[in-house]
Amino acid sequence: MDTAFTPAHRGGSGEPLLLLHGFTDTWRTWELVLPALERAHDVLAITLAGHAGGPPIDGAETEQALVDAAERALDAVGWQTAHVVGNSLGGYVALKLAERGRAKRVVALAPAGGWAPGDRAARDTLAYFRMMQQLLPEAAPRAEQIVSTPEGRRRATLMAAERYEHIPPALLAHQIRGAAGCPAAPGLIAFALREGWSVDAERIACPLRFVWGTEDKLLHWPGAAVAYRERFPQAEWVELEGVGHCPQLDVPLETAELILGFTARSASPARAG
Repeated sequence: MDTAFTPAHRGGSGEPLLLLHGFTDTWRTWELVLPALERAHDVLAITLAGHAGGPPIDGAETEQALVDAAERALDAVGWQTAHVVGNSLGGYVALKLAERGRAKRVVALAPAGGWAPGDRAARDTLAYFRMMQQLLPEAAPRAEQIVSTPEGRRRATLMAAERYEHIPPALLAHQIRGAAGCPAAPGLIAFALREGWSVDAERIACPLRFVWGTEDKLLHWPGAAVAYRERFPQAEWVELEGVGHCPQLDVPLETAELILGFTARSASPARAG
């Protein structure tokens, strides 16, 4: 077992900020932005339930199980609300937390669930993850070898980032092993294929900022955001030219600035934790 698989990271001081990673990833996807965020926030980065290092899912592998576990993480540190930032599946979970009134502000980086009803692209994305779950067990034992060359690092980041040279090889190897060791992946894929995605916009009252890279190869811009743009006309939208699916990896400095610029508008001076 990779001892780097841990349930959470906490650091910094200031208003509470919860970070939620994408499907089959871990909290360590935020490592490149943590130093900047922790200068302004008390940051809690968690590994989602059913993912490598995260809490197990007791029962059915559903979106509710993911959101329930994220709520428990908030409760465990004594936060009634927090700013919430999520990427991909984590962006979707962030919006579901906002439905429950647990978010002060949400920054959603290419969140899942924004496809128009019936859009085939949603099934194509899930098919990609199902294929990767078949290939990753062979790649995981060779993770360090794969990321030891520029060509290998490019292959490892192809669906996540356009820029990869600055990403530490050790982090990429961790992500390969984490994706291979995500126990809930098959069940969550089956659930998404069966149930689809649903966000109740009427239940979300907090300010929202959506951020999307124009070169997103996993959730293609702008098609993967059609439903969100219709449901949240009041939200802010930021397009990152030439950026891939995971801005926190691709352009960490710009991503940190986009998060901090939005959370700084919070009217509440209160500190929780």
